Amino acid sequence: MSHPVIRPVILCGGSGTRLWPLSREAFPKQFAPIIGQRSTFQETLLRVKDPAVFGRPLVVTNQAHRFMVERQLAEIGVAADILLEPMARDSGPAILASAVHLHRESPDALALMLAADHLVLKPQAFQQAVVAGRPVAAAGGIVTFGILPTSPATGYGYIDPGEESGAGVRVVRRFVEKPDAKRALDYVAAGFLWNSGNFLFDPKTVIHEYRANQPDCVTNVEAAVAGARTDLGVPTLDAEAFGHARKIAFDFAVMEKTRHAHVVAGDFGWSDIGDWHALWEVSQQDSAGNAGQGPVVMVGTEGSYVSSEEQLVATLGVKDLVVVATRDAVLVADRHQAGQVKQLVERLKADGRPEAANHARVFRPWGWYQTLVLQDRFQVKRIVVYPGGKLSLQKHFHRSEHWVVVRGTARVTIGETVEDLIENQSAYIPLGAVHRLENPGRIDTEIIEVQTGGYLGEDDIVRLADIYSRPVQA
Repeated sequence: MSHPVIRPVILCGGSGTRLWPLSREAFPKQFAPIIGQRSTFQETLLRVKDPAVFGRPLVVTNQAHRFMVERQLAEIGVAADILLEPMARDSGPAILASAVHLHRESPDALALMLAADHLVLKPQAFQQAVVAGRPVAAAGGIVTFGILPTSPATGYGYIDPGEESGAGVRVVRRFVEKPDAKRALDYVAAGFLWNSGNFLFDPKTVIHEYRANQPDCVTNVEAAVAGARTDLGVPTLDAEAFGHARKIAFDFAVMEKTRHAHVVAGDFGWSDIGDWHALWEVSQQDSAGNAGQGPVVMVGTEGSYVSSEEQLVATLGVKDLVVVATRDAVLVADRHQAGQVKQLVERLKADGRPEAANHARVFRPWGWYQTLVLQDRFQVKRIVVYPGGKLSLQKHFHRSEHWVVVRGTARVTIGETVEDLIENQSAYIPLGAVHRLENPGRIDTEIIEVQTGGYLGEDDIVRLADIYSRPVQA
């Protein structure tokens, strides 16, 4: 008996501020290597790679993260379609837009909605749960995946499972919101499940549910999909129509109203990594209950999570701490207060601190740069250009630049001159000169840039041509 193909949909919309300073608005946690060398976005894609079960993935993200998505797809060798949201409207419109898009592209397929920032330590068990839910989804059910609780957690919604509706599948009696501590104990004792927020369904089913419960949202989202503008092969939903879609979570829009909700329960080693305490819980710990990543040394330390991107971090005689050091910020927190990091980020925003949203490493379509030194009248940057990457053709009114190639090959345009430079060679770009940097090679090109001038802001760029469709000056 043949089964419908399952198209995974990876939802990449979260900002992940609860894991600041590693995760920020400009580089949210789904793209960061939180555990190991790969991001949770990449691990999510690799989890649904079995061609016997899954079809081509669809990644839903925004314009700011589009090229980061493409880069991370290339790093793991996974081909996927991409659908861009012009603005965030919560999970309801995002999932509906995915359903409408897939129904047009693959009318006989099922859709598997997956959050890009969740951790699943037992991928085979998760795939078995998806396969178990497939017949019910194909018959018109909306299947969610319930997690067997390991504690009476108050940070998750709960699912009350009812009678069996298939092999390993049960009807959902009701969904309940995040409870207080007493109710959480009662729910666990009664056999309730944590709500993972991942779903399997036939797109037609969800579109029908929206027509019944959110008809205006369907009208607007269908118009947004029909009016999508394609750039470099990637569609962006029509901004005007999508902006009129009601901002609402999928649970509220559909799951709490439908009579077709089902649940597959399982132990997948799942976590939404909602804060640093949650990351500590799922990380490998030493005999003193410590976990960490990067160049860290812990002596006389208990129950702590310590992480560093570059510089050595050492702890001595402390207990139950979170210490996270990035290139431009350090967080020190009581592990039991880790859920309050979001409020700290709000304070940083109110104080106008750029570290609230931006990393020291700034990602661009062509690669990334990092400021190493910034002083009056000069700035030193490390610039990495991916193979095939090309900065815009541009000029500056207030600064000149010196480039030194430290790795790979750099193709440098200055005025009418185009020259390939290799390691240890350099170029000088005078103030006002039209110039461009690109990577014609097969490995990353890395340069050290020294800027000098009276004004060194990123807005002193007059873009004359760009292969990434960014605005240019005529």
